[in-house]
Amino acid sequence: MQEMIILHHYDNSPYAEKIRLMFGLTNMSWSSLLSPAWPPRPNLDPLTGGYRRIPVAQIGADIFCDTALIAQEVARLSGSAALDPTAVDGRALELMKQAEGQAFFAAIATVPPLRLLTTMMKGFGPIGTYRFIKDRVSLLKGGTSRPPKGDKAKVVMESLFYALEGSLAESAWVGGDSPSVADLAVYHPLWLHVSCNRKPLEASQKIQQWYSRVENIGHGTRSEITQADAFNAARQAEPRALPASIKDTPVAIGSAVQVAPSDYGLVPVAGTLTALTENRIIVARQTSDFGLLHIHFPRAGYSIVAK
Repeated sequence: MQEMIILHHYDNSPYAEKIRLMFGLTNMSWSSLLSPAWPPRPNLDPLTGGYRRIPVAQIGADIFCDTALIAQEVARLSGSAALDPTAVDGRALELMKQAEGQAFFAAIATVPPLRLLTTMMKGFGPIGTYRFIKDRVSLLKGGTSRPPKGDKAKVVMESLFYALEGSLAESAWVGGDSPSVADLAVYHPLWLHVSCNRKPLEASQKIQQWYSRVENIGHGTRSEITQADAFNAARQAEPRALPASIKDTPVAIGSAVQVAPSDYGLVPVAGTLTALTENRIIVARQTSDFGLLHIHFPRAGYSIVAK
């Protein structure tokens, strides 16, 4: 039986849009469970143990945090190596890092404040807008991310456009002659900018044409499910077999740990360290509602602390 992937997301999430486009690029069937844009998230919190960021993917009793790791799972399920971020190198990798770093925050900072506020009011209403802003401010506290503002944000966006223009001068796609995870990673902050600004992308014709090609990839075959469906999927499954861990782990396998992002959204998830590979952390959580769950995190950008 083919493994069914569940994406816990909300429609306006730019990180989720990156994953949805991966489903479209591979023409995958997937299950969609819409989640609140800010905590609490009753569909997710019992599964993850409180992981703050979104989207989150689920395959049975295995829960995958961070889009870098979710992309690897989509690449595995679809057999598409082009979607594996660990396979990207050279100029495409540098452009990905640029887009997913300060350019992501600059994409919001370069939207006129009144227009950004109006967009949020349209989407969330007055009370929801207040809650959204309050949540996003707290999301950055204590982390290493320092969003650019004002003229600096404009320079960051101009630099991204310059690098993207140079890449597209050599090939139709960021990574070469066919689309890959690099295109989707570069696209999603621009999609965020366009969504918040509610205007077409102001860029060169070459970039606009590329943007349209990515936009037209679509989202594959999406089926809406309920929270009960996702919970049943976790309850009725056992976590998959664990990969071999590296020899010299910073924390002993079997230890009680807390895992958290280091850049923003620093809410830790507590559990038992069950596997640690070169690029993945797997924590076990024994729950009364679902039995044993395995929560997967990438190594890059995450900390492990013994409790």
